[in-house]
Amino acid sequence: MLPTSPGDDAGRPAGLRIGRLDLAGRVDEALRVQAVAFGLSEEEVGIRRYIVQRHMTCPGARALGAFTDDGALAGFVYGMPNDRGHWWSTIVEPYLRAGGTEHWLDHSFVITELHVHPGFQGRGVGRALITRITDSAAEPRSILSAIDTDSPARGLYAALGYRDLARKVHFPSASLPYAVMGAPLPLLRGPAGGLKRTEAL
Repeated sequence: MLPTSPGDDAGRPAGLRIGRLDLAGRVDEALRVQAVAFGLSEEEVGIRRYIVQRHMTCPGARALGAFTDDGALAGFVYGMPNDRGHWWSTIVEPYLRAGGTEHWLDHSFVITELHVHPGFQGRGVGRALITRITDSAAEPRSILSAIDTDSPARGLYAALGYRDLARKVHFPSASLPYAVMGAPLPLLRGPAGGLKRTEAL
């Protein structure tokens, strides 16, 4: 298990280095982090391995990792320009259309996965990963989905400017409902930043 690092600074949250990640090449290591952070079974890990490798062949797909000094992976994020033809978009589109927010599927950078090892959570690692990857996006906004509950992840997204576009979204493979969230780019900075900028949904 990865240890919790004592060092914190803006450039190295929790003492970690944020940088490019060869996700296709380190997919098993990334999925170990996701399995611990998200509680995945071995069967689910196997399914997600195929999904991640397929996603990384999509145009514009990229990944960042949070690395310890010895190069171990403590967290990762990946995403891509959204495509309405992708499975995720086809599932969420009816929910967004019902709420008048379907246009968020266009010209958006979708955050596909964001996970941080529990030993490094609550230290700004997730914030650093998502802001860094969206800062490099050419799209004017970002979308993502998260389990529809009051969680630290949802709190982080709200602080960064993400707002609910649809609630109680049901994916065929998930037992819990999800919320779809969207934010204009660049993302807000600071824990109270969500109060400083608004955009009509």
